[in-house]
Amino acid sequence: MRRDTAAPERDAGRRKRLVLLDEDDRETALFFLRWLREPTRIGAIAPSSRQLGRAMARQVTAVGTDPVIELGGGTGSVTRALLEAGIAPERLVVVERDERLFRILQQRFPSVRVVRGDARALRRLLAPLDVRKAAAIVSCLPLISMPRRTCLRIVAESFALLGEGRPLVQFTYGLTSPLARERLGLKGRITARIWANLPPASVWRYERPRHRQELRRVA
Repeated sequence: MRRDTAAPERDAGRRKRLVLLDEDDRETALFFLRWLREPTRIGAIAPSSRQLGRAMARQVTAVGTDPVIELGGGTGSVTRALLEAGIAPERLVVVERDERLFRILQQRFPSVRVVRGDARALRRLLAPLDVRKAAAIVSCLPLISMPRRTCLRIVAESFALLGEGRPLVQFTYGLTSPLARERLGLKGRITARIWANLPPASVWRYERPRHRQELRRVA
């Protein structure tokens, strides 16, 4: 029986041609493709880094029973950070508009309530879950790239669920606040700058002043 001495060389050549992507690579590729389709809705060419997710999660207390709402779950990097920070899965509600990303979140986090829909109708989306208030809202939405009316509606819906001292946590790639604090009647401050993110990002924490019962209307 003649031995095929060329077989190992062919196998080695095939292995060299194979490009194996790990989970992070697949997430980045998927995120980039979704960004190409809807850049104003996705807002970034890559998922949030672990460092950014952890910085946002640090603004949310793990104590309590009121729900924590995440807006724009994406591929789940911030969702994972919230769970690792001690937020119980049954407390976490993730809202995602993109159908493909919605399905991915459902598969990756079966114990978390994932809702598909538009954050402009946040209260209506959460009503079937009997969610009337939130301990915190963590937003991964690209608010500064959205139409002004859309942004204002999302912020108004968010603060309709938040009581005194309960934050809206938002990250931005910009150098200034992504929300007009004075015009909206909000307190806001930077809590972290994440240089290792792509691109570098800042985490902002917003709260409604105690004396203000509703978000200021902006014409």
